[in-house]
Amino acid sequence: MLVDLIGSCRAFVGVSETGSFTAGAAVAGIPQPVASRRIAALERHLGERLFDRATRRAQLTPFGRDLLPSARRLVRLADAMEHDAKRAKLRPLRLAVPDTCTTRDLAELDAEARALGVFLEFRPAPPGERAELVRTHDVRAAVVAVPTGDALWTVPLGVAGTERRPLPPVVHLDTLRAGRGARAERRRVWIQPEDDVPHIRDRVSRVRDAVGLQPAQVAVADSLTAAAAGVYSSADLLLCSVVQATELGLGWRPIGELDLARGFDVAAALGEDAQHLRTQLRAGLARCLGATDEEDG
Repeated sequence: MLVDLIGSCRAFVGVSETGSFTAGAAVAGIPQPVASRRIAALERHLGERLFDRATRRAQLTPFGRDLLPSARRLVRLADAMEHDAKRAKLRPLRLAVPDTCTTRDLAELDAEARALGVFLEFRPAPPGERAELVRTHDVRAAVVAVPTGDALWTVPLGVAGTERRPLPPVVHLDTLRAGRGARAERRRVWIQPEDDVPHIRDRVSRVRDAVGLQPAQVAVADSLTAAAAGVYSSADLLLCSVVQATELGLGWRPIGELDLARGFDVAAALGEDAQHLRTQLRAGLARCLGATDEEDG
């Protein structure tokens, strides 16, 4: 018969310290008959009596006195392991996220995760860095940029500009070609770091070349702040989502030559982490990304 060694030792220690089966059972958090059965099973397992039952008080036998220190160590180790397990469950899930996620959206996602027993710790990073952070185990999971065909979430992209130069309902990039004069305006389309990935950047560059724009008219900015500053100070346009355009106070329009979108999925070292993010926290992550959930769309 299998013996619950830890439970039996816990009962053994409780009874030995109180001198009573009833009080010892209470200390161990079990009924007195259960404590008696566990101690009897331990005695059978060890092959010797632990208590002298000829007296009214639960008195240790010499064998019981010799075994008591080991039983105490086992109980302490079991308690320490349970404590460590509780702490491990509270270990934050470090998640690399796009720089475009707002503090409010991340805080709301964190609150949703806590209700599910998942504690998140965010690491904002550009797209090229996020997958690498998972590979090097600097984070447990990352929201990574992928082509829309492989995406769990998508974020439609267009261009946005200031009210100083009203935009048509649809912006065709060929209308950005400069005139023939020496001082003709060359409006740029600024690409922010989040969109500096081949499946977005290269598609915009191919259209740029096809419609006859100058190479410098599609430029990758060092940061979203720098890109927005370029738009505020000129007639340039920012490649962005509707949500970002609204936050920046810009007018957003779709691009005539391109049906363009960001795509996102989850990369994680552990399948369980990926499962939490892809299922239980899917809607919250979609909100953080300003995304359309592919399951719904």
